[in-house]
Amino acid sequence: MSDIRVLVVDDSAFMRKMITDMIQHSEGMSVIDTARNGKQALDKIKSLNPDVVTLDVEMPELDGLAVLKEVMEFNPVPVVMLSSLTQKGADTTIKSIEYGAVDFISKPSGSISLDIETVKNELIRKIYLAAKANLTVSTTTKQLQKPSDFTYNKNLIAIGVSTGGPKALQKVIGQLPENLSAPVIIIQHMPPSFTKSLAKRLDNLSALKVKEAENGEILENGIVYIAPGGKQLGVKRVGSVLSNQVLESPKNVRHVPSVDYTFETISHITGYNIINVILTGMGSDGVNGLKAIKQSQSSHYIIAESKDTAVIYGMPKSAIEQVGVHAVLPVGQIGRVLTNLVVKKGEG
Repeated sequence: MSDIRVLVVDDSAFMRKMITDMIQHSEGMSVIDTARNGKQALDKIKSLNPDVVTLDVEMPELDGLAVLKEVMEFNPVPVVMLSSLTQKGADTTIKSIEYGAVDFISKPSGSISLDIETVKNELIRKIYLAAKANLTVSTTTKQLQKPSDFTYNKNLIAIGVSTGGPKALQKVIGQLPENLSAPVIIIQHMPPSFTKSLAKRLDNLSALKVKEAENGEILENGIVYIAPGGKQLGVKRVGSVLSNQVLESPKNVRHVPSVDYTFETISHITGYNIINVILTGMGSDGVNGLKAIKQSQSSHYIIAESKDTAVIYGMPKSAIEQVGVHAVLPVGQIGRVLTNLVVKKGEG
């Protein structure tokens, strides 16, 4: 297999050299060229047809978002964004995923940074993933198992997602009605400041209220709670209601936040119909949690995103093959199915 051909775009000569060196010293990939601004980037993408582009969010004249929008419209190619950890950088990065970027890397401390080396392994891993990403969307796959009647009149929806998540979540959450008779928990693999931006973005685009989860708060129907980046989110029954438990991550948990961790806490809840969704993402986070739910919850339903629409099919595929699911659906159908399950199978 030939090397992954990468175009590096950044307005900083220092950053272009740092990123180029990282890639050139990694097996299975090479830098075919660099660009210092958006106009150069567009010209070189058209002429060189790279396998992956690393694209700085913040550039003068034509910024990363403008470049990304034009690329995805006229010459789709997998893009990994490079973003600062500022709130503005986080907000822009969330938009970039919606516009079609596969993933992003957060710069540790600004646009010119010696400690960019600390994200080398993450950068290389995400370039590999991007090269395999699904940029085409079809909606032909539909496998839906009719649920038996749920046992309870209270519902909880819990969604696990990773690479490609913001765009997928926008489609799912955007279809849910304001009067949804269930709280919604989202576990998205993402650093701290970015989950806050994700919550804000989804809140602006959804009929539901979307917020970062807070420790000790009572879950309410029609509200979406996003697990804070850098923390773990548990759900606990307190009397007749459910409560969020935000806490530091145990050292043996790989992902922070972790789908498995949240789902495993949900497996101990009684008196609720549990509806789980696994969307796009690499790896198998969520499998152990789903197994725990399947073993302990008689009134549950599992949906996995289909290969047709998943940017990265790893997490849904793992759920399908290792756990077994009730439905495999294109992302554009999941919100409507969730609404029907809650409305028809539970009154909240």
